[in-house]
Amino acid sequence: MKKQIQESDLELFREQVHDAEPLRHEGAEPYRRRPPPIPRPRPPEPPEADNASTLSETEVETPDYLLFVRPGVQRRTLADLQRGAIDVGLEVDLHGLTVAVARRTLAEFLAECAHRRVRCARIIHGRGSRTAPRPPVLKQKVNYWLRLYDQVLAFCSATRRDGGGGAAYVLLRNPDKAKRASAATRR
Repeated sequence: MKKQIQESDLELFREQVHDAEPLRHEGAEPYRRRPPPIPRPRPPEPPEADNASTLSETEVETPDYLLFVRPGVQRRTLADLQRGAIDVGLEVDLHGLTVAVARRTLAEFLAECAHRRVRCARIIHGRGSRTAPRPPVLKQKVNYWLRLYDQVLAFCSATRRDGGGGAAYVLLRNPDKAKRASAATRR
C-alpha cells in the first residue's frame, strides 16, 4: 500500500527545489583502491642441472607410447589420465620449435600451470616425421624434461582424438596440497 503525499507537502517541496539545477554526470567512477596485483611466479630454470646426477637423459627410453608415474598416484587417476577423462586446463604446442626454445617454453608453461592451478595439461610435441630414421627429438626431450619437474605426477601419450603419439597428457601436483603438507611439517 502506497502512502499518499499531501498536496501541501508537494507544494513545499517544489518551492524549495525550484531553482535547483541537475548535476552533470561525466560517468567517471569514484576512486576505489584496487588490490595489488598478484605477481606471476618467475619461470623456473629448467631443472636439468639440479637433477643431472640422479637421472641421465641416456637412461630414459622413449617408446611410441609415453608413460611415467610417480609413486603414490592412484591407478584410477592414471587410468582417467590415459583415457583423456581429466579435463585439460592448458595446452602448449612445441612441435616445430628448436630444442632450446622448446625447453624454455615448457618451463614457462609449467610455471603458468602452477599459477593458474591447472591439474591436467596437454603438451603437443609432434611425432618427428622429418627425422624418419631417427626417433623424434622433441618427444624424447619432453619425456626426459617432464621427469625432472617435481610438480609432474604422471604423464602419458594422449588419446587419438587429442593427438595420439604426438601429444602427452600431464597430471600436475595440486599446489594447495603441497602448501598444506609443508605447513603441517613445520608445526
